[in-house]
Amino acid sequence: METRAAKRKKFWFEGENGMDRISDLPDVVLHQILFHLPIKTIAQTSVLSKRWRLLWISYPDLDFTSVNTIGVKKPSSTAKRLLAPSYSFSTKRLDFISQVLALRDKQSDLRILRFRAPLSFSRLNGLIRRAVRQNVQELDVEVATDDYFNFPRSVLTSESLRVFKLRSRYPGFRLPPPSVMKGGFRSLHTLSLSLVILYNQPSLSDLFTDASFPRLKELNLDACFGLKHLKVSCLALEDLTLENCFQLNGLDVSGARLKRLRVASCFDASCGESWVKISAPSLRIMVWEYNAIPENSTLENLTSAQEASIGFFLVGEDISATKLRSVSNLLSGLSKLHTLTLESVCIEVLSSRNYIANVMHPFYHLRSLELQTGFNKHNVPGLAHLFKSSPSLHTLILKIINDFKIERRKWNKDLWDMPSSEEEQFWESQTQALEPLLNHLSVVKIHGFLECENEVSLAKFLLKHGKALQEMTFFSGHCNYRDSLRRQKIKSQMMGFSRASSNAKIEFL
Repeated sequence: METRAAKRKKFWFEGENGMDRISDLPDVVLHQILFHLPIKTIAQTSVLSKRWRLLWISYPDLDFTSVNTIGVKKPSSTAKRLLAPSYSFSTKRLDFISQVLALRDKQSDLRILRFRAPLSFSRLNGLIRRAVRQNVQELDVEVATDDYFNFPRSVLTSESLRVFKLRSRYPGFRLPPPSVMKGGFRSLHTLSLSLVILYNQPSLSDLFTDASFPRLKELNLDACFGLKHLKVSCLALEDLTLENCFQLNGLDVSGARLKRLRVASCFDASCGESWVKISAPSLRIMVWEYNAIPENSTLENLTSAQEASIGFFLVGEDISATKLRSVSNLLSGLSKLHTLTLESVCIEVLSSRNYIANVMHPFYHLRSLELQTGFNKHNVPGLAHLFKSSPSLHTLILKIINDFKIERRKWNKDLWDMPSSEEEQFWESQTQALEPLLNHLSVVKIHGFLECENEVSLAKFLLKHGKALQEMTFFSGHCNYRDSLRRQKIKSQMMGFSRASSNAKIEFL
């Protein structure tokens, strides 16, 4: 006797007259349904009927990442001696990709091809050439090879290719000469390259131009070893990401339509002539994190910038006056921001006595400021300098990095009974200079709150003078029973702090 579930399934596939209903759907609908299934499951549908076999050999979206992955084994002693990694590899899996491409209907264009595999350059080149012949539109490849390989030139002449992503796990690939590269990619919208070997051509100053990439909207360059100078000036470009280019000395970015820029872990910290120049009137989001500080920074025409996250990587503690001026120029170029995040090293730079002497344009439009800081005594002047530069700030978020190597004085009852601690005296001396901020600041959130003197003194000052303050929230970590009792006492003391705003609410989470 058939169950209700079996009857429903039979009705869906066969209907009331025993006819196959799903197979009568248009190819484009069935292809969309198959798109949500693993590639092997899609291949298995080809045995159902001739109709499904035809659907399989014309299926345009081939994603082999679920069956063909790069697995890295722990290297043996022999491998260690040879300095070469050992990869798990299934020839059957690679053959599956080759067979599927060979069996495809030659009249049906290939929309997507994605695969991950350790293989030789000749096999890689063969797979890509076959995909190009089938007018592939999106090609997403991650490979590991036994030796350096050359960029597959067959993609250069493809008129159908819109998206090309090539990532090398090991050991990397080389680009053709710029004169060869500039002849292709006329239709490309997205280009992503990872682990590129550029020691023979350290300067890419005339490759990423509007003439070479007239339709390029998204560019991602990761781990370009040997790259020292890069210029990007594609007029259609909207999104640029540059990561792990540790030897970079010079970066020049310009684009009328560029909306998002991310540069992370770049620049040679030992280079004495590093520089960056950015001109992007449509730029809205900029992420600049864990980069060595260049000697010279020039940011021009960033009139549309809304949001930015800024961080640096420092080698040693001494920062030259030239680099301090470079940081000041970079931040001044972002003066029209609405939202700004500054990482801990950036706060350390801003806290330098030499830095405060540099002129930084005020952030008149800034509404939200997030600061990641160790919040030691050395940081306080830098924070005050930032507050002065943010007269219209609405939301302040402090994320305190609790580095236990830094001695931070706990708030205690003795400090409570004192007329005024050193930190409180400092903040009180800033009252007049910070009046614009105190008239606008509405929300304060302090993460990593450990009831230390610096953070409590700041909270007390903001409560006492913040005329527009609506809420102040403290986020604390877990603690033992003894600390819990102490924390409870301090919370009670803080609830008694005077408040300039009758609407100000204090919450501990």
